[in-house]
Amino acid sequence: MTTEATPLTLPFHGVLLDMDGTLVNSDAVVERCWRRWADEQGIDPATVLRIAHGRQSHDTMAELLPERAPADNAADNARMSRWERADTDGVVEVPGARALLDALAAQRVPHALVTSADVPLSTVRMAAAGLPYPAIHVTAESVSAGKPDPEGFLKGAAELGLAPADCLVLEDSAAGCAAARAAGMRVLGVGPRAAAHLPDAHTADLTGIRVESGPDGVAAVHISAGRP
Repeated sequence: MTTEATPLTLPFHGVLLDMDGTLVNSDAVVERCWRRWADEQGIDPATVLRIAHGRQSHDTMAELLPERAPADNAADNARMSRWERADTDGVVEVPGARALLDALAAQRVPHALVTSADVPLSTVRMAAAGLPYPAIHVTAESVSAGKPDPEGFLKGAAELGLAPADCLVLEDSAAGCAAARAAGMRVLGVGPRAAAHLPDAHTADLTGIRVESGPDGVAAVHISAGRP
């Protein structure tokens, strides 16, 4: 992985955008809520946080407490969602996120939000970060299996009317990168977490990205912030 600026261009027909860690920096609240839950369960918070990012909460709970009844995980999932919706302290946009979303909209590039959060939480977080909520979105309510399962990204591509191979995914987490690869899509990793998960390209944030639409529905992102 190089750390110096290395220009790179990735062509695509549509973009699928993760939210937490990709468009919205919500690490502070995510970690506060998971630490609270981990303390209740008597689990080392560091163990929880190693696997929690980018996944639906009940999936993380099931992995950590495999003998626990699914109904208990579902109840805690709902409780976690209430905690997260009520806590927006420190929730900000990832640098360049607003400019990217504005560029996609202005150039009429097909794009969708694909997030492990539900609609209430994703709406709260996007608003807290001052970001527009994409008209097309695939949320926790939309899928039967969360990331790293590819269902969400495949649904996002279908909503855009595109083949999976024609989509570029922007992701930050291990689960998200794995889901995108399983869907047959290229991955632009965003932020420090993503660099370890072998994305097709990597950028420190979204400030080094320029979107350019072209003929026949083909667009491209030009990345100036480094790549693997």
